[in-house]
Formats: sequence, structure tokens, C-alpha cells
Amino acid sequence: MLNFITIKNVANYDSQGIQLDNLKKINFIYGANGTGKTTISNFLDDQSSNNFNHCQVTWKHGISLKCQVYNKSFRERNFGKGEIAGVFTLGQAAKQDTELIKQKEEQLAALKEEGEKKKETLQKQIRTKEEKEIELREFLWKSVYKKYEGTFKEAFRGSINKEKFQQTLISALKKGKRELPTHEELEKKYKTIFGKTQQKINSIPTIKYDRLVKMEEDDIWKKKIIGKKDVEIAKIIQLLNIDDWVNQGRNFIKESKICPFCQQETITESFREQIEHFFDETYTQLIDNIKSLSVEYIKYIDDINIILSQIETTEKSDENSKLNLDLFSTHLRSAVSQLSENKELLSIKLKEPSRVIELRSTHVDLDALSTLIDSANDEISKHNKIVSNYNRERDQLILDIWELIAKENKLEIEDRENKITGLQQGINNLEKELSEKRDSYSKVNNEIKELNRNITGVQSAVDEINNTLRYYSFTNFEIVPSNLLENHYQIRREDGSLAESTLSEGEITFITFLYFLQLAKGSKYKEKVSYERILVVDDPISSLDSNILFVVSTMLKQVIRDIKSGTGNVKQLILLTHNVYFHKEVSFIDGRTKEDKYTNYWILRKNNNTAFLQSFNMKNPIKSSYELLWQELKDKENSSCISLQNTMRRIIENYFKILGKYGDDDLIKKFSSKEEQEICRSLISWINDGSHSINDDLFIEYQSKTIDNYLSVFEKIFVLTDHKGHYDMMMGPAVSTCNWAV
Repeated sequence: MLNFITIKNVANYDSQGIQLDNLKKINFIYGANGTGKTTISNFLDDQSSNNFNHCQVTWKHGISLKCQVYNKSFRERNFGKGEIAGVFTLGQAAKQDTELIKQKEEQLAALKEEGEKKKETLQKQIRTKEEKEIELREFLWKSVYKKYEGTFKEAFRGSINKEKFQQTLISALKKGKRELPTHEELEKKYKTIFGKTQQKINSIPTIKYDRLVKMEEDDIWKKKIIGKKDVEIAKIIQLLNIDDWVNQGRNFIKESKICPFCQQETITESFREQIEHFFDETYTQLIDNIKSLSVEYIKYIDDINIILSQIETTEKSDENSKLNLDLFSTHLRSAVSQLSENKELLSIKLKEPSRVIELRSTHVDLDALSTLIDSANDEISKHNKIVSNYNRERDQLILDIWELIAKENKLEIEDRENKITGLQQGINNLEKELSEKRDSYSKVNNEIKELNRNITGVQSAVDEINNTLRYYSFTNFEIVPSNLLENHYQIRREDGSLAESTLSEGEITFITFLYFLQLAKGSKYKEKVSYERILVVDDPISSLDSNILFVVSTMLKQVIRDIKSGTGNVKQLILLTHNVYFHKEVSFIDGRTKEDKYTNYWILRKNNNTAFLQSFNMKNPIKSSYELLWQELKDKENSSCISLQNTMRRIIENYFKILGKYGDDDLIKKFSSKEEQEICRSLISWINDGSHSINDDLFIEYQSKTIDNYLSVFEKIFVLTDHKGHYDMMMGPAVSTCNWAV
């Protein structure tokens, strides 16, 4: 069945158009001539036409049916060519054959119902799966993309829409089996690759301090350097512990006999020899060793100080330095302090060789400084490698980032994906079952076609049409077999002449409608006799007298009963008409039932040459011609000025002149003042003029400004004639426009 019809951008339908929604089994559309009814029927008759590119329909369960349309185009296609194609129906076939077809059709209906239920379940399952997919996509976008966007935004380039991001992340999750860098490592590498344009960095000079450490650990610093003990003067020197003092003074007695201490000529050659023997070669060598080591050590520490200070200064000026400057400066200050202390100790040792000293070990700080330099150089090496292999390193980084964030969200993603996979398995099973149902349906349908092919015929339809014509006194013509084409017929008079060109408009309308009803039960093709279909009937009572109108409405009411009960192959009816009486007849239920769950109603109107639709759901808006006039007046917002003029004139004519026996002057005299009489006279003049002519643009503009005043005068007429009760009954008190005091 049809669920929804949209008509727009064609004929008098604008870009907004109309929407017929909530279509039921039976659908009545009332509309005056020219409102666009035939446009609707033409669209349903040929939905592929380029004229209806912006129109569309939707079907219940997505199953489309053939729309069989009766309108002016139908009459023109099937009559006026001399030959009428035969209609195949089951006719009076053998009971056994018809029973078998009936069983097959019941079986087909059951298969269709099962298939529709399966399809509904399948569609529900598909919707649930789609909802879960949307939930997964939203989770990945809000909880994953938004979380990492600020950190790894450039890595997501090319995937910054929800669908693409999901696809890339799921793909990365399926790949990720290898060991990945840490999050911190990836962030650091990301800043290098996607930061400012990078250049290679020079490595930091390394320091060598093994020799320095060995000198600090040399035993000579702890050795007391003194003269020989077997020299006679040694006893007094060692007793007084004046080795260093004597050693310093011996330079003064090498060439002089005067003692540097007492200034007397007490220095003898023997004394000199004893002093020189006391400070022998061994002593001198040790002293030389101390001097040599001290000089080397001091030079070493000066060089290291220069190197380390330059490193510190250079790296502090480099904003992209890889060196941990805080730690480096701390260890540098500590090492410099220790080296300075050692320098002082060396000075003491040189002055006092007999003193034992212990140099501070600097290897801890120097080890730390060396490690910091090595670590920075490792980072520099990685940086330079990235710069040298930018494209490869960038691609690898992006891959690592995707796999890492996929791994970090693996459990949540897999849980959601498993639910979607389960739903997909259910969908696959349902699609398989539905396919099997379709195969069974096709098989049974083909069996019905074959049975129809064997027992259908066109004569039954011809006989039924001729019987109906005779019954309603159309006896001067009938349908007979064609002499030219098989299964084609002609309309002939009793004298054998072709009658089609001489038929009246009413006769053509009646016979074409009878032919249409036979097509509704059968088909022009044997194999399509039992096809389910939708009937669209557009004004079938033009040019018919009241008796035939009653016959047509009676026939359609039988079609309606069959549709409601599920009998036959017609599943839905859309009836369009401009005739109020016919609408009342064909939509009549039983006099007691006001609403029917199988039926919906609409009124199609036109305002400013644009069609629009008003829905009444299950409530029939058409009661009588007179009530319809009041309905038009109540719905004045959706009516044109011209139609309102005509509506008010007809109400006054019906109620006051025919029923109330009031003339124009009688109504005017009901107003007490001359001013009020002129207003009433103006209203009646305006009504009569407006209902019989089309006003020019200037007058239309005037109407648009005064229409509310005239509506108020219209109400006042009922008030002054003591018929306010009738006005309220027809319009309802809530819609009063009268502001005058009575």
C-alpha cells in the first residue's frame, strides 16, 4: 500500500507542494475543479514521467503495487480508437479450478504476510545495527578523537570526519600486534616532526676525564716526602719536623757561608754536604713528580672547565636543546667547586711536600655530566635521523599514533563492535529467510499465473459490462468481438454500425468506468489477473445524471467493502472528486458510524493559483452543499477573496431568500441607521459583483483591506434578523467577527 505521496513543482503545486501522509486503505480527496486532482492521478498513473521529477511516493514495507488509474487520460487511451482490448478475468471457470486458485492465493497471502513480518523484523534489526554503529562512531569521535585532537591533530589529517576516523582507527586496531613506543615518546617525536621546520643539530662535545680521575687517585698525594734518615743532621730535622722549612732555606746557602737564619758565617762545607745528602735524588724526584702532576692536573681541569662552560652557554641559548640543562648546571657547579678545592690542595702539597693531602674525587659529577651529554647526543642523533628521513619517519609516527590510541581504547571498541557483529549475523540470517520466502512466493505466484492462463478469458468481462448496460437501459449499443484483432472488442449499435463516435459524453463516461472496474478485477494480460493493485479514481461521474451517479457510487462502495474485508486483489483506493453529492454517497457508511479506522479524508484547495491540502484524518468534512459553504467560510485563511464572495452570496441566497423569503431590501431595512443600511447594501452589492466577475488589481487590493469588515457585516445580518443562533451553530461562537453593539 501507499504510505505517503508528495506532489510539488508541477502544475499549480509550488516548491512546498502537498503531502498526503498516513494513507489508509480508503482515501477520499475532495476538491473543486482546477485545484489539482488530475495532477495527482496523472502522477500515480505514470510516476516515471519527467513532469513529476520532484514528486515521490513511499510504500508500506517498501513493496510497490501497480496503480490502476481512472481519469481523463484513461478514457482517451482506451476509447476513441475503435478497438478495446479485452479484459481477462476468471469468469465462470470450473469450481475445482477456482478453488485451487483460491487456495494458492491464500497460500500466497500467507507467504506475503510472513515475508512482511520478516521484513519488518529485518528492518528493525537493521535500524538497531545502524544505531549501534552511530553510537560507536560518536564514541570514537567524542571520547577518542576529541581526547587526542590537541596532542596529535596533524596525525589525524585526512581523517577528520566521523566516518573516516572510525574506519582508520578500526583498521589500526586490527593491525596492532607489535610493540609500540610509549605515549611520551610519541609526543616527543610528534613535536619534532610536526613542529617548526627542523634542521640538523650539531652533537655536543664529549669530555674525557679518565686521566684526571687517575691523577686524583695517585698515592703520591698521601706520601710524606722527607730527606734521608742516615745523615747526621737528619735527626734534628726530623725531630723538629722542619723538612719543608729546611728545604726552602737550602737554596740560600748554596753559594754563601752566612746562615739565612742567624746571619752568621756558620755554614761550612760539611754542613752543606749533609743538607744535600739529606735532600737526595729520591727526594728531588718525588718533588719533581708532584710538580709535574700538579701542572698536568691544573691544565686538565682548566680545559674541562672551558669545555663544560662552553657547552652550558651554547645549550642555554638553544631553545631546542636536547640537554637537561638543570641537571647539567647542578653537576657542573659541583665539579668546578671540587676541582677548585683540589687546586688549592695541590698548591699546599707543592709548598709542603711532607704534608699528606687527599684530593676530592670528581668522577661522580663528571660521570653525570658525561651521561647527560651522551643522552642529549642520542636525542640529537634521533632528531637528525628524523630530519634526514622526514617522510619515512613521519609515516611511521602516524602509524604508531593510530595503533597506540587504538590499543588504548581496544576493550571499549571491541565490545561495541561485537554487538554490531552479532546484529549483522542476525541480519544475515533474516535476509536468508526472507530470500527463501521470496522464492516460495515467486513459485506460488507462478503457479497461480499458470492456472489463470489456463482458465481465464475475456468473455466474462464483456458479458458483465453488457448486462450492466442493459440493466440501466443503455440498450442501443453493446460490446462485441472485433473482426480484426483477437481478444479485442468494439462498441456497436443494433444495426451493426460502430457506436463509439456517436456516444454521448455520459454514455462514454459510464461505459469506460464499467471497463475500468473489469480491469480492477482482471487484466489485459492473462498472467497478471491476480496481481495486487491500487485503484485511483478521479471524478468518475462527470456528465452523468443522478441515477447513474448513484449506480457508480454503489459499485465503488462494493469495491470499498471488498478492500476493507481483504477480498479480491484491490488493496487500496484513492478517490478524488469535486461533486459533493457523489462524495456523500460513496463515503456513506451506515448512518451510525461517524469514523472508520480504514478511511481518511482530505480537502484540496487553491489560493492565489497555488494548491494546498487540508487533512481531516478519519472525520468526513463533507456533509451537504450548504454545510460545505459554511466550512469554506470558517476556513477563510485558506480561501481566496473571490471564493469568499461567492460563498457568502450562496449562503444568503440559500438561507434568507429561499428558506427565509428575504430579499435584498428586506435585509437592508433590518439596519436602523442610514450608515448601517449603506454598509449592508455595499456588502450585498459586493457579494453579487464579486461572485460573478473577476476584479482588477486595484479592486483586489481594496478587498484585502476591507474583507474583515464585510465578514463582520455578514454576521450582523444574522444578528439583526434574529438568526444569530443559526450563525453560531454553523460557524461556532468562537469565530465571531462582529464588534458592533446590537
